[in-house]
Amino acid sequence: MLNARRRQSKKAADAGQVVDAIIGRRLEKPQLDSLWPLVTHYELTLAEHERQRNDLRVANHQAALAVTRAQALQAAAQGALDRQAEFLAVLAHELRNPLASIRCAAAAIGTLARDDARLSRAQLIIERQSEHASRLIEDLLDLSRAKSGKLRLVFGPVDMRELIDAAVEACKPAIDRRGQGFGLEVAGCELRLQGDAVRLAQILNNLLENASKFTPEGGRLELRALPQGNDIVLTVSDSGIGMRAEALPAIFDAFAQDGRAVAFNGNGLGIGLAVVRELVQAHGGTVTARSAGPGQGSQFVVRLPLLAGAARALS
Repeated sequence: MLNARRRQSKKAADAGQVVDAIIGRRLEKPQLDSLWPLVTHYELTLAEHERQRNDLRVANHQAALAVTRAQALQAAAQGALDRQAEFLAVLAHELRNPLASIRCAAAAIGTLARDDARLSRAQLIIERQSEHASRLIEDLLDLSRAKSGKLRLVFGPVDMRELIDAAVEACKPAIDRRGQGFGLEVAGCELRLQGDAVRLAQILNNLLENASKFTPEGGRLELRALPQGNDIVLTVSDSGIGMRAEALPAIFDAFAQDGRAVAFNGNGLGIGLAVVRELVQAHGGTVTARSAGPGQGSQFVVRLPLLAGAARALS
């Protein structure tokens, strides 16, 4: 192979000398023998160009095949997402009817259970589990709507201080039931933003419920809401089971649950945080999760854009 390249290089050099001689009129009537190097060089060059063209043709064909395969994979993935969203919507819709009947039955038991402690306890259990199932169904529907682009938000001016108070009031009974401590820090200024009040409250509720669910009895939760630049930063911290470093990248993916979380509290589908991410992004914000490791607690940080001049000190 090396010798062939050397011969080709020598022929090209010989051809170059012939061309230089003709141009310099040192060889006005070149002999036929003197033209052979030039002819050979031309043939070799032509063959090399043809090889390069064939290589380029093969590369283009392979690139076209790769693009076609990528498009097919993308179409298949999108089809799978569409089917998943459709399945979730149908499932949630079908679960609503029997759940409504269960809740009605629980209410009927309540009218009979005033003097019977066992019936009264059974009613509370049914109502609590029905409420939990109802939240799961709503999360399924929200996830389905988000994936299919049908999640509707009604934007308007929102006072985050009021939403925080309402979220804490809604989640406090479950926190107290588990004997968990709770700390609240809210900036002493107005915290107004443009958003959907119902969905923003849902973000807070999901994060607080998640923190309480994965924190042992006697643990502690904290919620901080502070302005930072043009944003409001909502931080929900807990002293719970924490997360492994390898679990963090997928923590906001639907149905992704750490095995330790399932073992500690398997009462869920792993969609609450996925819904949080969808709602936060729909408001132009970001949400991140942090943990120092198993047993070291977790922290969820939500950043949302404030209205211009919204962080004014309260009088």
